[in-house]
Amino acid sequence: MDHSAIESMYQRMGISREVYAFGEKIWDSLKDRWEEIDALSEYNQLKVIKAMQKNKVSEACLLGTTGYGYNDLGRETLEKVYADIFHTQDALVRPQITCGTHALALALMSNLRPGDELLSPVGKPYDTLEEVIGIRPSKGSLKEYGITYRQVDLLEDGNIDYDGIRQAVNGKTRLVTIQRSKGYQTRPTLSVQKIGELIAFIKELKSDVICMVDNCYGEFTETKEPSDVGADLVVGSLIKNPGGGLAPIGGYLAGTNECIENAAYRLTSPGLGKEVGASLQALSTFYQGLFLAPSVTANALKAAIFAANLYERLGFEVVPKGSEPRHDIIQAVTFGSPQGVIAFCQGIQQAAPVDGHVTPEPWDMPGYDSPVIMAAGAFVSGSSIELSADGPIKPPYAVYFQGGLTWQHGKLGIMNTLQKLVEKEIIMKDFDKRNL
Repeated sequence: MDHSAIESMYQRMGISREVYAFGEKIWDSLKDRWEEIDALSEYNQLKVIKAMQKNKVSEACLLGTTGYGYNDLGRETLEKVYADIFHTQDALVRPQITCGTHALALALMSNLRPGDELLSPVGKPYDTLEEVIGIRPSKGSLKEYGITYRQVDLLEDGNIDYDGIRQAVNGKTRLVTIQRSKGYQTRPTLSVQKIGELIAFIKELKSDVICMVDNCYGEFTETKEPSDVGADLVVGSLIKNPGGGLAPIGGYLAGTNECIENAAYRLTSPGLGKEVGASLQALSTFYQGLFLAPSVTANALKAAIFAANLYERLGFEVVPKGSEPRHDIIQAVTFGSPQGVIAFCQGIQQAAPVDGHVTPEPWDMPGYDSPVIMAAGAFVSGSSIELSADGPIKPPYAVYFQGGLTWQHGKLGIMNTLQKLVEKEIIMKDFDKRNL
């Protein structure tokens, strides 16, 4: 196709020639990297298909149930599919799990008892878990139920403090929560290999401890999942990677029989557990979204790598760096000022197919300790496997970019962020001459 026609379309979308040329230069340098991602996507696609075929997914599985949801073939089969993909004994995949935070809270509250202690060996958890745990006081927190919390921060270089963990694990330690992704921090995301090494170390210290991994944003970014390297429980949201952009709600837990049984009784009621919970009309999107997830995740990885390389070339601190391996879909870019974070998010919003005319502004969101700006013109509200960006308005003023159902949309979104930063004079207009 005539590339001048594509450039003309970008210009009609508000992208200047200078920004377009800079973006194309970055993209040209990444085409070999794309082959690696396509191979990863192919492997994971085959893994998903194999699990669906093994469990004989049929048209009847897509229909759903109402009321109590007894004998829901589609729900029960889907949970077997998830268990096979994650290589676990069982899984809980439900539309009644409202978000990732709910899934994590469910996992913690169902597998901890009064007098137990929760340990985070990788530093502070994601902001919304602070109230779940009771770090910030909240109704119904673990702290209110007599569950204590201990935390071991990462070392200054971002590595795990094994000596600190050895001192922290004690007789009360019942569950260890490992956050795979960076959250609102500029630390490296943990690879599956590093998670496996950490779990093996903890199990040597206390063999009966439950090792849970917050897997949000990490699914299908490697050929293995944390459950392949010793995690007793992995937890995530269906409006992130595994929902493939189609799931309208939901979360999953995959793990040991005991962990999943405990979670099911907490989600519904003692005595009822997994036997109830109507799937309504969600199953077809859950299945099809899971089928698409490896491909959609690959598109999000490409967008993240493109963003990392573009902003690194412009001199900004990025985590991970453009050439580093990826273990989740999140890309952090540190601007050092609120204006940079806001302009970036406004650029992402302007590139959205839904609510592209809306201008996001920081606001006091529930569960956060500072104003947060979120850009997400998504088909599913809050879906962060779709092109989105967000960040707290506090030092070091970093923005967190993720998603993109298609690579082409991710590319447009990132170029639009640069356009917005240039227009607001946060990046100098002669950036192309200084960085090409």
